[in-house]
Amino acid sequence: MLAFTVVGSFWLEIVLKVGVLRRFKRVLLSVLPVATIFVIWDSYAISQDHWHFDSEQILGVFGPFGIPVEEYLFFLIVPIAAIMTIEAVRTVKKKWIVGDEA
Repeated sequence: MLAFTVVGSFWLEIVLKVGVLRRFKRVLLSVLPVATIFVIWDSYAISQDHWHFDSEQILGVFGPFGIPVEEYLFFLIVPIAAIMTIEAVRTVKKKWIVGDEA
């Protein structure tokens, strides 16, 4: 699923030249605070046996707090793909202002 997200969105960076990855610091400032909250949430839910990850659907590589690497990648790739999609719409609709540009 992560590969489909990359293929489905990251081409916008090249074709429409949305420039999201060029502003990497801005992307990290947008994504990392929210990703941190979700890592804490995941860690707590796993420790309390509220949920687990199906061993047949993950690689079996775990990062800190017993969270699979795919989950960490999800917290980075999906928001970046969403930002790229918003920037692609802004690129096509020239005058659509969102965020701090107003």
